[in-house]
Amino acid sequence: MLKKIPKIISPNLLKILSEMGHGDELVIADGNFPSAALNNRVIRYDGNSVPELLEPILELYPLDNYAEEQVFLMGVSEGDPYKPVIWEEYEQILEDSDEPKEIKYLERFEFYERAKNAYAVLATGEEALYANIIIKKGVVK
Repeated sequence: MLKKIPKIISPNLLKILSEMGHGDELVIADGNFPSAALNNRVIRYDGNSVPELLEPILELYPLDNYAEEQVFLMGVSEGDPYKPVIWEEYEQILEDSDEPKEIKYLERFEFYERAKNAYAVLATGEEALYANIIIKKGVVK
């Protein structure tokens, strides 16, 4: 065991976060996301929600303040009246983290393409719709 590492951060996730470099991206995916079909490096977190992972990851992981956007969300599909309440929770977590937080909303298939090139995908059991998020790693100062 280690001190000051949030308990939800598994050894495998800690390894992935440590391996990632400046500009690498991490997907934290909801339960409906086709994680294994899009990326070969998938860590299962089926019993957890996206916010449960996002908050402790941001304790360890700086966001890229050199990029225009550091956070990417899967936008609601055209014609879908659904309003993702979970986005408000993400905004609050980002605000509390004191990290740069320019958010870009990507169309579903654009999000999938970006996920294919991400360093890794965390596949959660999140049930909220449009709960997928990508965060871009920055430099530890």
